[in-house]
Amino acid sequence: MVFSSMLFVFLFLPANMLSQVFLPTPKAKNIAMLVFSLIFYSWAGPRYLLLLLAMVFICWMGALFIQMNKTRGKRKLWLIVTVGLCLLILGIFKYLGFILRNFQSLFGVPEVIPTIVLPIGISFYTFQLISYVADVYRGEVKAQKRYWLLLLYASLFHQCIAGPIVRYKDVNKDLLRRRTEPGEVSQGISRFAIGLAKKAVLANGCAVVADQLLLTTAEEMAAVPAMGVLLGAVAFTMQIYLDFSAYSDMAIGMGLMCGLHYRENFNYPYMSGSITEFWRRWHISLSSFFRDYVYIPLGGSRRGARRQLVNIFIVWFLTGMWHGASWNFILWGLYFGVFLAVERFVFGLETQQFLPQIVRHGGVLLLVMFSWIIFKFTDMSVLGTAIKGLFGLNHNGFSSASVSLLFKNNLYFLILAAVACTPLGKTVRGWLRKVGRGGGPMYWLANAWDVIHPVALLVLAAMALVGDSYNPFLYFQF
Repeated sequence: MVFSSMLFVFLFLPANMLSQVFLPTPKAKNIAMLVFSLIFYSWAGPRYLLLLLAMVFICWMGALFIQMNKTRGKRKLWLIVTVGLCLLILGIFKYLGFILRNFQSLFGVPEVIPTIVLPIGISFYTFQLISYVADVYRGEVKAQKRYWLLLLYASLFHQCIAGPIVRYKDVNKDLLRRRTEPGEVSQGISRFAIGLAKKAVLANGCAVVADQLLLTTAEEMAAVPAMGVLLGAVAFTMQIYLDFSAYSDMAIGMGLMCGLHYRENFNYPYMSGSITEFWRRWHISLSSFFRDYVYIPLGGSRRGARRQLVNIFIVWFLTGMWHGASWNFILWGLYFGVFLAVERFVFGLETQQFLPQIVRHGGVLLLVMFSWIIFKFTDMSVLGTAIKGLFGLNHNGFSSASVSLLFKNNLYFLILAAVACTPLGKTVRGWLRKVGRGGGPMYWLANAWDVIHPVALLVLAAMALVGDSYNPFLYFQF
């Protein structure tokens, strides 16, 4: 089951909301939410539910042992054991096949590589549980004594599949209080509707364009003209933002409907003027996780420039690995590590300020768009062909009649998608409220928009989803 399906939107979510509104106590609301979350997680098959239950148990016990022990050495030992077990399980399911394939290519063994299916959401809930255990070790939160409440935290269907990565300390009080406020329910419905329309209409529409141009084999990719590769890259650049931010919008909206407050995960990253700023705006929950639980513990910038450079590349190697067991993801992570290091040690943010804003902004967009080409292709031969094709090195020509027709047919849609990647809508709404403060036509126009647009977006999304009930989010694969 996915958020952008008719079953979820018109049956599962309303049933869950009714339970949260009408059940009388926080405990009853939490039990109902846990039941809904476990049903949601096991919808495609219950076999990996046992893995989720086991990992939560490991972290539940580990955190309790950390809290019980007063000596630093024993606390650290339990932290290492607990986090090590989580990473071992993640490594087996996500990276063992990748390691064995590379070992086989080098040494010819093993002859048979086992097929290991990646459990859905394992990267996200593993990092959530690790952050919980680390925060208990640091004394920032108390260990949760009730297993089922920790299971609820890890399995919340709003975000356990594809984020945002929610820290226990951010939602602990919400879980215990569990109050639904009418104003927040209204905000949550609006945010969910925006996310659903962004996914069903814009992200899926961009995917149609990208998939016609960024093809799956080197032979097919070699025949795509340079303008076709560029148009495909532009469409995929918008698709991945609209798709992933849509999921985060829907998760944050559903949280508000139930009295849970998740932090923002995106802040219009394509408006950035530097790569450093881009990663402060893109997938904020992941970048802040690596900052707080890897980069700073390694020493951050406190141990000199050489150690800081090493720490940057460790973090971005791991960031690439987190996204998938494939060399292109490692290359993608190191690609950003290089540019972040260059910004930090060569140019510096102060030097960049002397460049015109349009130059800085355009440069970042080009670098990020190229990074998404690396991200897109897990087959390195296809990736190499795509990069060569972008510069016309496949004898593929500049353009073709089919590429020109595809561009013309989708021009207005692509402009709309590009506008959706900017804060223009948010700015206009704020302007209407500011101008109409205290009454007047603008005030009533802003209020009317707040009432009408969630319904209009839900109808529009439903129309787009008819006959297309399964359209998973890109980040489900991570």
